[in-house]
Amino acid sequence: MDTTREAARERDAADPLAEYRDRFDVPDDYYVDGNSLGPLSDDAEDALARVVEEWRDLGIRGWTDANPPWFRYGEHLGDRLAPLVGARDHEVVAANSTTVNIHTLVGTLLNGLDDPLVLVDELNFPTDTYAVRAQLRNRGFDPDAHTVVVESSDGRTIDEADVEAALTDDVDLVFLPSVLYRSGQLLDLERITEAAHAHDAYVGFDLAHSVGVVPHDLHALGVDFAVWCSYKYLNAGPGSIAGLYVHERHHEQTPALAGWWGHEKDTQFEMRDTYTHAETAGAWQIGTVPVFAAAPLDGSLDVVHDADIDAIREKSLALTDYLIDLVDDRLDDDFSIGSPRDPERRGGHVAIEHPDAARITEAMKDRGIVGDFRPPNVFRVCPSPLYTRFEDVYDVIEELRDVAETEGYREYALDGDVT
Repeated sequence: MDTTREAARERDAADPLAEYRDRFDVPDDYYVDGNSLGPLSDDAEDALARVVEEWRDLGIRGWTDANPPWFRYGEHLGDRLAPLVGARDHEVVAANSTTVNIHTLVGTLLNGLDDPLVLVDELNFPTDTYAVRAQLRNRGFDPDAHTVVVESSDGRTIDEADVEAALTDDVDLVFLPSVLYRSGQLLDLERITEAAHAHDAYVGFDLAHSVGVVPHDLHALGVDFAVWCSYKYLNAGPGSIAGLYVHERHHEQTPALAGWWGHEKDTQFEMRDTYTHAETAGAWQIGTVPVFAAAPLDGSLDVVHDADIDAIREKSLALTDYLIDLVDDRLDDDFSIGSPRDPERRGGHVAIEHPDAARITEAMKDRGIVGDFRPPNVFRVCPSPLYTRFEDVYDVIEELRDVAETEGYREYALDGDVT
């Protein structure tokens, strides 16, 4: 691959998604941290401003007369999210937070099991394991005895063969990430789902690091449930509403965390003492939809749908391939790639490893380049396809090379957690 600046400019000139950058307010010269928090788009800001005006003009009538009505905002957003994850409209809803969604969905599927066994992995984001262990503990089970932890052979990735080897007929539920948050490895959801179901186990995935940048096909694969946040590649803002998917075959189950917003809509305001849950994914809503945390997602989805998720994925792979080639070509041997090199095995970010990654991350921030550090040695770089140019990636690596060659990072003393 040609790794010159001129070649990067040529690719930018031919990029069919180039125009979408103009719809974002990118906060730094080079913002490559969209896998943690996406930037504000004009569309998200306009959607939030719209619901503020609806509150001003309509007051309580906004629940029925706003556009869309706030009463069904979670379902409205679910309909818009469904194509991104390959689900039917009634299988998806925007609700709660990611961790709350893990609690209610894992809890629902554990209900009624006398001796549950849950399979997780050692590289997952901590909140996922916290929630699984809490659900076991709340049922009176020792989490250590009732979880199977798939270990990593290299500290970076999880081998699907190891997942298969850990699966037995005693496992009741498998819960794994779609993309590992450190290395960016994209797991084979189809293979894992087939293996889990062969042992009559439920299977669910945390899509936080893939939704909005990797197309999914959850319904066709038969995945039982999934959760995700909306503030990374979906760019809906800090604390924005999360999403969940529940395969329609589970819609008759009563949610573990029942709340009035999951009641069937037609009779919700009759205030019955008896809980009758919705027969859709909307049943896993708990409290009143946070309209101000939901509205920016409505706007940001306009951008994602306009760009098309397949085109987003295509550019994402091109950007991360280019980034890896630049690291190989322009950086010294102290740097290495901690992400899968096979593009089909990689999500939307790249883990660049270096012994001094923590201090390098801080030095890069002072140069207007915002990525992030993950222990022990990873500088994560996310060239998010809606607003990152190929020349931006070139400049990021050039600055990284200069930081390393001048050893400018050595002046940074880290006193605490920089994550």
